[in-house]
Amino acid sequence: MALTYQQLLTAVPVVLDAGNVPNIVGDAGIGKSALVQEVAMNLDAKLFTTIVSLSEKGDLAIPVPPLTSESFVETKDYGRLANVQFGYSETLIDIIKYAETHPNRLILWFLDEFNRGTQAVQSELMNLVLQRKINSLRLPSTVRIIIAENPDSTMTGFADREYGVAIGDAAIKDRTVRLVMTSSTTEWLKWAKTAGINKLVIAYLAQYPNQLLVIEPNEEDLAPTPRAWERVSRNLDQLQILDDETQQQLAADIFSGDLGAEVGVAFAQFIFAQGHELTVKTLKNAENGEQQFNQADEATKIKVLRSWIGPELATEKAAMLFLKYLQLVSNDGQYAIVQTAGDKLTELLQPMYEQAIKHPQGAVSRLYQYFAEVATRGDNR
Repeated sequence: MALTYQQLLTAVPVVLDAGNVPNIVGDAGIGKSALVQEVAMNLDAKLFTTIVSLSEKGDLAIPVPPLTSESFVETKDYGRLANVQFGYSETLIDIIKYAETHPNRLILWFLDEFNRGTQAVQSELMNLVLQRKINSLRLPSTVRIIIAENPDSTMTGFADREYGVAIGDAAIKDRTVRLVMTSSTTEWLKWAKTAGINKLVIAYLAQYPNQLLVIEPNEEDLAPTPRAWERVSRNLDQLQILDDETQQQLAADIFSGDLGAEVGVAFAQFIFAQGHELTVKTLKNAENGEQQFNQADEATKIKVLRSWIGPELATEKAAMLFLKYLQLVSNDGQYAIVQTAGDKLTELLQPMYEQAIKHPQGAVSRLYQYFAEVATRGDNR
């Protein structure tokens, strides 16, 4: 069970209104922080954020010597002792001050990356989450707490995750409401159109929706996330200011730095193909047809060659050109194209066979034989 971003915009306030602590669990980069920011805006609440993974034991409340003369105790036999009191982090001080000056406004305290903090830090935050107090200090009634975690392998549906997390205390699990967050490309694209996301990013993800978030547990390379695509959009905005040659030189490397090599290169190929959309006419007539074909992504190559399959391939000129392009496609792509050709026995294969008999050394004969090789290759997988 999981909820999308839009569903969580409703679910999180429901949990808060019930007096409970939402625990938003989702993969890195999926949009948990953005979600909490929008929840705060919708509730007209003041938002404070603590990154738990960057905290150390004692950061929230540490004993410090007071600075007044009354803070010391004189003893008869043991000398002068400091009467140690507690000091608090700046965030907590800011929350208390804000609550005093805005007694009627809701405050959200977001503890992000909660289970990426050490066990010691998580233990220190236990009373904050469960009892709403730190040492002798109680949180104002207007403060609501939200925590966010990356999934760990003990959580249902996340057995393959390998985030560097410290598995949370059972008390935290028992006293918070776990809300699992999932990605929705449809929702993200709807948001992207109003958020200034580059139109080419929108177009790419509309065509390849499964690449908004890619989870590869055994892959050490970078992988796409919604947050990564936002960075790609901003990088692309700046890249498009440069001249075409420089864009060609830099794009794949810049995009790969957010998306990983495979998707980064594919996206670079996609953007440079825009305005130069492949068609059969382009491949047949354009001087740089082969260059445009090589720059296209695999799916586009397959789509164009499939659309070319017809009686024309029984002519020498078309067969020679088609074979050249077919051999530039991956083995899997070639097999998919030949399957399409195999469905056109009367329309295509029979005329090709008759032409091959007449001219056994011709281009049609070579294409016909290549079709047979690819089809056999597929059968032997």
